[in-house]
Amino acid sequence: MIIKLKKAAKDLGVQHIGIAGGVSANTGLRKAVQELGEKNDWQVYIPEFQYCTDNAAMIAITAHYKQLQGQYADLTASPSAREKWTNG
Repeated sequence: MIIKLKKAAKDLGVQHIGIAGGVSANTGLRKAVQELGEKNDWQVYIPEFQYCTDNAAMIAITAHYKQLQGQYADLTASPSAREKWTNG
């Protein structure tokens, strides 16, 4: 990932790098991006650890409430980025 980041930034002339989401909680990645930024004089943006959340928690809580409501899907269901909630 670091190799690809370095190549993309060089090819595109990027001087500002940011990481976010669950992957930004990885301490090795955080350190590598910070060091790469220092070597290349980039402005690096990394959120505080407490703000580096993973989608797994959001998926799990949605599944929990669906299960409490007795809402299940069979294997023909398609994934969707937008949840449609129903009352009941």
